This record gives sequence, C-alpha cells and structure tokens, in this order.
Amino acid sequence: MTQSPFLEMTANTPTVLWNDSADPHELAGAISWGAVGATCNPVIALTTLKSDPAHWADRIRAYLATHPTQTEDEIGWAMVKELSVAAAKMFIPAFEKYQGRNGRLSIQTDPRNWRNAQALADQAVEFSQLAPNVIVKIPVTAAGVVAIEDAVYRGVNINATVSFSTAQTIAVAEAIERGMNRREAEGLDTSTMGHVCTIMVGRTDDWLKKVIEVEGLDIDPAVCDWAGVAVFKNAYRIYQKRGYRTRLLSAAFRNHNHWSQLIGGDVVISPPFAWQEKANASGISGEARMHLPVDPTVLDQLRAIGPEFVKAYDENGMTPADFDTFGATVRTLRQFLQANNDLEQFVRDVTLPDPG
Repeated sequence: MTQSPFLEMTANTPTVLWNDSADPHELAGAISWGAVGATCNPVIALTTLKSDPAHWADRIRAYLATHPTQTEDEIGWAMVKELSVAAAKMFIPAFEKYQGRNGRLSIQTDPRNWRNAQALADQAVEFSQLAPNVIVKIPVTAAGVVAIEDAVYRGVNINATVSFSTAQTIAVAEAIERGMNRREAEGLDTSTMGHVCTIMVGRTDDWLKKVIEVEGLDIDPAVCDWAGVAVFKNAYRIYQKRGYRTRLLSAAFRNHNHWSQLIGGDVVISPPFAWQEKANASGISGEARMHLPVDPTVLDQLRAIGPEFVKAYDENGMTPADFDTFGATVRTLRQFLQANNDLEQFVRDVTLPDPG
C-alpha cells in the first residue's frame, strides 16, 4: 500500500486530520495515520454504542444500579459522556503538543435544544468540564449562534455543527470573535482556545440533489458533488481575508473531493474511519489543492439550481433567521432528533427488555 495521503497531508501542509467518531478502535487506527482530534454527533455516538452492545449493556445496568431513578434518556446521555471521556484521553498527547488547538474530542449538545440558546450554552459549559480537551458542538441555528457567543465567553471551545453554508460559517466566526473579545476585555485567557466551524459538505450536496429532483430541474445531479467543496472554498477565502480565529472543518463525506480538494488549507479534515481506509487504498495523493478554484463552468451549473444554491454559497445568502428553515438544516436536525429517540430505545431495551 502507498503512504497514507493523510500522513502526506499532515507532513507537508497545515491541514490536519480528525476522526469522525469516538469509537476507541477507530481512533487507534486514525491516530496511526496522524489524526489529532475527533468529532462525533448523535447518530455516530449511537452507532458506537451499538457496535459493542454487550459492553454498553453491562455499563447501562451498572449505572442504573447506582442511579435507579434516572430515565432512559438520562442514562443514555450518561453513556455518551462516558464514551466521550474515554475517547478524549486518547488525544491528551496531541492536546498538549498543539496547546489546545488540536487534540480535542467533540461532544454534541442535545439536539432537542436547537431553539433554546440558554440551554445550549449551559449544556456546553457542562460538557466542557468533562475533560480538559473537550470541544463542544452547538448547531448553527438562530439560537445556536447566540449560544456560541455566550459559551465562548464562558470559556467553552466550540465546534459549530449543523452548518452547510458560507453565511452560517461567517455568523459562527463573528459570534466566536465577539465571545473571545469579551473574554479578553475582562482579562480572561484565550491562549489555548481552539474553535472550529464544521461545514457538512456532503449534506450540502445531498440537499441540492434533492432540490433538483423535487423541482424537476434539467441539471445533472452529479454537478452537486462539487457544491460542498465550492461552499467550503468560498468560506475559506473569506476566513483568510478577515483573519478569523476559527478554522473550518470538513465533514459528512460523500466523495473524495470532500477531503482531497481541501488539502493545503489551515483547516481540519474529519472523515469517518471507513473513508480514511478508502483514501489509504485509493492512490490519491495528499498534495495541496485548496488553492485550486472550482471550475467556473461547474459554478455556473450550480447557480442554475437557483435560490437554494445561492443560500448555501453566497456570503449574504441567508440571515440567521433563515438558518432554521434551510433544507439541509431541517433534514439534519430531524435525523439527529431521531437518533436521540433511538438512543433512549437502546437503553430501554436493556433496562426494560421486551418479554416477547
């Protein structure tokens, strides 16, 4: 096998690799390819618990024995916290090496609070205290943007998520700057804070493909394979020009462009472990490509999709009030909310098994 493109990437460019799950077996492999952090979300957390059902059933029963009045929902979140704390320990060496900029483990706030800025910020503070190198995911909804500023001011490192557009990334960066400036004005330390803003590039593609299908547009859906990349490169250009203290993070992979086209930027690439294995076997190099523009002809085809691409791509494509109704946001929140329901069911099958 040729050298991992991620080892080439991390050796020769400022781009870093994080793993898109907190599964300890996957993390060990990803770290061997240079991973210096990890992301997670409700769907991935549940998948990780289900991947070792005997272990987690034992942990649920043990937890229930000492917390007999807690609900299945509370027990499920306790397991997510336990999983996250264990995974975070694996990145302490990278956390110390990078002085907080990397070496972080993401844990996501409860998706049911997506409309409640106070609840999101309060939970972010709680989660940030689980381990020294936790980074907390807050969705980029209208309330989420407010929560991000508040949480940063209160000392939380943020991974903004449920984000698909240039406008969302700018709202996040500005909120983080406000929070950081407020801390600094009060003499509070920001030297080891390391924030990222995720663009779920594949979900941007997915939504625009759905628009083409529903509206019956005479556009090849394959052109949408470049939509998330175009959004990411546009947002990165703006971030570099304005000097934001937040890095962009690419997630939700659907094709190799979602990592290969973004190498060379001061960004985070966070593929699922299976995508890392694909990349290692692909023969695709880890050379820098962030500087390469998306083909103007492709951009013209994407613009032909209409308002939904404009919302995703243009700097002023949406206001925060629009974030909550953007198609990719709605679809992703619904999936995350369902994962929360499924987590509760996973616990219930242990605490109150069906007698048949």
